[in-house]
Amino acid sequence: MILRDVTLRDGLQLTGKLLPTERKVEIVRALLAAGVPELEIGSLARADLVPPMANTLDLVAALTEEELDRCWIWVATPRHVEKAIAAGARRFQYCFSVSDAHNRANIGRDTADSIAAMPAAIERAHAVGGGIQLCLATAFTCPFDGPVDPDRVVEIACDPRTDGAADIVVADTLGQAVPGQVSSLVARLAAESPDRRIVYHGHDTWGLGVANSLAAIDAGATVVDGALAGLGGCPFAPGASGNTASEDLLFATRPSWLDPEVFGALVRLGEDIVAELDEPNRSRARQGARSEAEAFDWVLR
Repeated sequence: MILRDVTLRDGLQLTGKLLPTERKVEIVRALLAAGVPELEIGSLARADLVPPMANTLDLVAALTEEELDRCWIWVATPRHVEKAIAAGARRFQYCFSVSDAHNRANIGRDTADSIAAMPAAIERAHAVGGGIQLCLATAFTCPFDGPVDPDRVVEIACDPRTDGAADIVVADTLGQAVPGQVSSLVARLAAESPDRRIVYHGHDTWGLGVANSLAAIDAGATVVDGALAGLGGCPFAPGASGNTASEDLLFATRPSWLDPEVFGALVRLGEDIVAELDEPNRSRARQGARSEAEAFDWVLR
């Protein structure tokens, strides 16, 4: 299992506050130094609509090529890819919603239009030796249209116009899925696209974030998304709650690079970020571990 920490994109976008570029650089480097394998660090969404993403390109420009090789940028159009490339990015998450209603609210176009534009985005990413993911938001539930047909998700994932995307990100945007649904859909996607990584992006609206992520892993997902302190949510998805906390996912999965000292540092980093943003800390790991080094050592034994 690979953890991708999405604190600096999905984690921040609902806070309404812009962290300075220098602070975002510090967070990126702290996460990478801790051993977190991959990060999602920003979005090319319009700054007037999602203010916390306004300095994404400045952040990209401030990072090294080696650092950027482990960092993903959210994009929704070929033009977004071009702008991110100019700043130095080489990893792109091309995202749109399975549901037309949410895609119009989030991106301003029908899903069919986003699919039609994807080959151009793939071409631009590959032209600079970059990688691109297919990200399917509202893969389980739409805040406007209700339950989403899993056949529709599989149909889009297998559309030949998405060929060239190395990964499929399946997103429970509202956090309303249950483990059985997650397991079933991830298993189908893994079977239909065996050469792609399956990434599961969950939210903890009903307290099932970790359970759903574990179900996804058991069904074939090799990457799961989380945000420090459970920050996050979609500003265009009424009812969306925070992301599954990275700390909770790490406590549940115990990757080989995690030790008590690293775990403690990540919990404290999450505490610092939510204090700066005046946001609640939703991590169960924080509640269980406290902040003393002895406690972290105890819970990881």
